[in-house]
Amino acid sequence: MAKYKYEFKLKIVKEYLNEKGSYKYLCDKHGFSDTKLLRQWVSAYNTYGESGLMRSRKRENYTFDFKRHVVELYLTTEVSYQDLALQVGINNPSLLCRWVNDYRIAGPDALKPKMKGRPPKMKKSKEPKKVKDSGQNTSDNYLKRLEDENLKLRIENAYLKELRRLRLEEKPQKKKRE
Repeated sequence: MAKYKYEFKLKIVKEYLNEKGSYKYLCDKHGFSDTKLLRQWVSAYNTYGESGLMRSRKRENYTFDFKRHVVELYLTTEVSYQDLALQVGINNPSLLCRWVNDYRIAGPDALKPKMKGRPPKMKKSKEPKKVKDSGQNTSDNYLKRLEDENLKLRIENAYLKELRRLRLEEKPQKKKRE
């Protein structure tokens, strides 16, 4: 939920544009202390009109090239986040700030789209499932599974033998101390 309603924002912006007070005076009058926020509302209203004050309900996905272009614009020019956001058509300057910070920390790869959601428990095979036509194919698969299981059991057996050997070595040392 938005902290300030659309009607409230519009009322204060129109008061400012009708010269009924300064940023500081209007902020004090309406009970909030952030003049920077009021400045953002006024510039968004001047650029986009009343729709600039509305909360966007759609989630916009920006391409990697667009993000990189905007970040490079910010880094090469001496323009503020707010001005650049209004220039490229984004009504949220903090989004640009996050892109720039990510770019500075991790480079351009940080701007690439990321996988969302929980990773799948089972990996999907890229090969289409083959129909079991021949007995040769199934016996090859069966043999491969048995070889893998055999290797796993050999490794486990070797580990347990080594663990037992180490325990037996520790017991004589404890007896010598006593």
